[in-house]
Amino acid sequence: MGRSFQDWWNSVPSDLKEKARKGDESNKVILNQVNYVLVHLHLAGKHDAKPSHEELKDWLHSGQVDTLRAAK
Repeated sequence: MGRSFQDWWNSVPSDLKEKARKGDESNKVILNQVNYVLVHLHLAGKHDAKPSHEELKDWLHSGQVDTLRAAK
């Protein structure tokens, strides 16, 4: 397949990761946070930094990224 979520996440600028995860760093990344990063990369014209559709699908189906935060 393509990159793992962690491989891609390590390539994301740290300031963008911090904004996306602020206050939620101790939990697994959720789709909403990934979407936040994707929109900002898109608006900055950094299209080559975005994951492919297949990578996104793999991350969701393999459980590397959660779709929702489950209540504890």
